[in-house]
Amino acid sequence: METLFDFKNKMEPSEIQVERLSDEEAKKELERLASEINKHDELYYKLDNPEISDAQYDALRKRNEKIEKKFPTLIRGDSPSKKVGYTPSEKFGKIKHKVPMLSLANAFSEEDIQDFIDRIKRFLGLNDSEEVEFFAEPKIDGLSFSARYEKGIFVQGATRGDGNTGEDITQNLKQILPAKLNDQTSDILEVRGEIYMSHQDFQKLNSEQEKSGSKIFANPRNAAAGSLRQLDARITKSRNLKYFIYGWGEISDEIIDSQSQMIQKFEEIGLCTNPLSKKVNNTQQIFENYQKIYTERPNLDYDIDGIVYKVNNIQWQKRLGFVTRSPRWAIAHKFPAEKAKTKLEKINVQVGRTGALTPVAELTPITVGGVVVSRATLHNKDEIERKDIREGDTVIIQRAGDVIPQIVEVDLKLRPADSKPFTFPDRCPICDSVAKKEEGEAATRCTGGLICNAQAVERLIHFVSRDAFDIEGLGEKQIQSFWEDKIISRPSDIFHLEENDSKSLKSISNKEGWGKKSVENLFNAIKQKKQIELNRLIYALGIRFVGTSTAKLLAFRYSSFENWKKNMLLAIDESSEAYNELLGIDGIGSKVANTITQFFQEKHNLDEIDRLSQVLQIEDTIKPESDSPVSGKTVVFTGSLTKMSRAEAKATAEKLNAKVSGSVSKKTDMVIAGEDAGSKLKKAKELNVTVLTEDQWLELIKGQV
Repeated sequence: METLFDFKNKMEPSEIQVERLSDEEAKKELERLASEINKHDELYYKLDNPEISDAQYDALRKRNEKIEKKFPTLIRGDSPSKKVGYTPSEKFGKIKHKVPMLSLANAFSEEDIQDFIDRIKRFLGLNDSEEVEFFAEPKIDGLSFSARYEKGIFVQGATRGDGNTGEDITQNLKQILPAKLNDQTSDILEVRGEIYMSHQDFQKLNSEQEKSGSKIFANPRNAAAGSLRQLDARITKSRNLKYFIYGWGEISDEIIDSQSQMIQKFEEIGLCTNPLSKKVNNTQQIFENYQKIYTERPNLDYDIDGIVYKVNNIQWQKRLGFVTRSPRWAIAHKFPAEKAKTKLEKINVQVGRTGALTPVAELTPITVGGVVVSRATLHNKDEIERKDIREGDTVIIQRAGDVIPQIVEVDLKLRPADSKPFTFPDRCPICDSVAKKEEGEAATRCTGGLICNAQAVERLIHFVSRDAFDIEGLGEKQIQSFWEDKIISRPSDIFHLEENDSKSLKSISNKEGWGKKSVENLFNAIKQKKQIELNRLIYALGIRFVGTSTAKLLAFRYSSFENWKKNMLLAIDESSEAYNELLGIDGIGSKVANTITQFFQEKHNLDEIDRLSQVLQIEDTIKPESDSPVSGKTVVFTGSLTKMSRAEAKATAEKLNAKVSGSVSKKTDMVIAGEDAGSKLKKAKELNVTVLTEDQWLELIKGQV
């Protein structure tokens, strides 16, 4: 039987050919790898939406390192080997790390670990017989953070970002970390750790997300990162995130002699550390501990993807120092992805609330990583075609910490002789409407909208969900039942249930399990919800990409239902001022704006909105009074701002009741021009619009926020 260390990843043909690359071929390959890795860094670190597994990403970096080692004169200025993380998102404030937050080098085999130990011994001048003591800790698959305490009080928190500058997530970390430590003697203690989500909380969150028609997270890491990087800290608080502390940055006190003692101190002052961490004194103990944790991994309630080894002696750490993007004294020993082989019996195509056609593989059940797997996501049409996945194929399933398994590849040697490529439907399997893929999107979508039963039921469930109308006694189960019995077919039907009840044979009163009192309670609950806040109504409509936060932004900007509707109809014309105003709202990009205007182009959506407006009392959004000098003004930011991010500038302006626009027109009141301002500044001058420098803008709003 193969042991864990006998595991070998299949090498790509291009990897095998590294030694045979010419200088020109190597140069082109390094260009391709830099672009590819940069793309996946953005998806992983900035958007919390990776497209490839950790193992696939590691393979790209490993190939880059191999080529750079063979061709050192070709190493690029933007080489991935010189970078950590990704540039912080503009939607957050920025915090500069006093001590850089670097990344770790990776090891994938016993040989890699032995090489790591040998390098340390050579650097420190130790002989072969001398052992190096390491502190070994599970590598948590979460989101790294830095938290600063002053006199034991939590004051500031940040993400890793690009290693030098992180995103300001202070308010979010306040929901997770202790506000006060047991020891208040240290002037400065900056700790570093990992935020994660337990399997139990992840499954609960995805269940809630599915019921409300919101984004389903692929794995706990994505869920944790997405939950932590929220503009609304209340969302972070509701997600029950956890953390482990693994190190430190800036610290005013004398550092204790060893890594293990420092971690013990953190635990004593009230911080969470991983109980599976331990000292290992020689190579044999390192590998025994690795095998033990790997075996226990399926039973843990959180995801780990390897073991981190750190030289335990702090003085040795200081001597070893750092290379470009990682410490010489630490390394991450990665686990292999968990795989298994089984038969793909059938491909089913499901239709979601937003019309996305999602192919799902029905598999002969098999155990992968301690979990019985009978289904796997195929993502979309392109994924099926790229991997040439067919019904009847024998496929390799991978579950590398992901709750949703994926098909890695097909075993072509076992493909049946009569196998045929899978034909992805060009019509919706539920309503037979045309299904098409928009340019720039991966998903194929049903165009039927509310006439599609699958979408209609899901949208009705979304309509009565907690953050929408939240009607007591009318949940997913009742909606499904009422739909099947043709009691309701669209949202407005809900508010006519009482008047229609006595007229229909298929009434609620005649349904089994519905007594007089329960029917009366439901009707009363519906009456109470006929008065609704504008933002809740907008969210309830189920417009793609419009979640609770975006709905609030829209309600705040347009104030009344009629004003919102009027402007959205005008915004259908992308050359209009209304469209530019929509784009100018901080937090709304072209993708969101386009789905809103598409919604308003559908006649059945407009008809339903009109029906709802006739039965509902839609409350206007009252903006707080402001005597700021920019209240009611339309402002445009252009060029590079140096004292605040563009997102912060927009948010500040909107807090002061200013309207932020993305383009300059006769309606613009002022343009704030940063460095290297271009066409917008030129147009402002042509239209005689007031132009302010960044400093003048800050002086104008001084003391207002």
